[in-house]
Amino acid sequence: MRVALFVTCLADAMFPQVGRATVELLERLGHEVVFPEAQTCCGQMHINTGYQREAVRLVEHQVDTFAGFDAIVAPSGSCVGSVRHQHAAIARRAGRVALSHRAEELGERTYELSEFLVDVLGVTDVGARYPHRVTYHPTCHSLRMLRVADRPLRLLRAVRGIDLVELPEAEQCCGFGGTFALKNAGTSAAMLSDKLRNVLSTGADVVSAGDSSCLMHMGGGLSRLAVDTRPVHLAEILAST
Repeated sequence: MRVALFVTCLADAMFPQVGRATVELLERLGHEVVFPEAQTCCGQMHINTGYQREAVRLVEHQVDTFAGFDAIVAPSGSCVGSVRHQHAAIARRAGRVALSHRAEELGERTYELSEFLVDVLGVTDVGARYPHRVTYHPTCHSLRMLRVADRPLRLLRAVRGIDLVELPEAEQCCGFGGTFALKNAGTSAAMLSDKLRNVLSTGADVVSAGDSSCLMHMGGGLSRLAVDTRPVHLAEILAST
């Protein structure tokens, strides 16, 4: 299968190892992975902060950039959620009917990593080995917008050597929420405190998730606590051998 890597802004700018791990994993499973260099921000930040008219050009660019691939895969439930659930609506509101149809079609071929592995490839054992104690945080967009349910956990349970421990109150938001963490810093910090209390109660070496944004938020909190628990993206665990 010819797969396009939709790397996302955050992975491209701050967490390139997540993009590399995604490519390594998909290539190990026998697929051709292409990185369309013209890709930019998908527009989620603009849409969520009220700049919807400005986002139309980004929606059009996303559609043009990722045309012609069998599937588009991103290590981010948040960005995939925007492509699948926001782009067509943004185009329709701008009176761009043809673009809205193209955006809908692209959304149907755009997948978060775990749902692509489980639902499209039919794989849960990707041949990974990761001998660490790990707890998993289901990010809000992957859980509530994409409804990936237990797909990441099914993948993690098949990893050799892993000690996977349940996260108490796992479905509780970590408090990031993009610009929410800036505009509502006090509330965000309180939510983060609750999340980290639950993470540390597991005794895990690693807290994993499918979104670098949430891991960045939790990682900042963990670093300030000076503890050994570290954030690691799901793709990095699944790419480990």
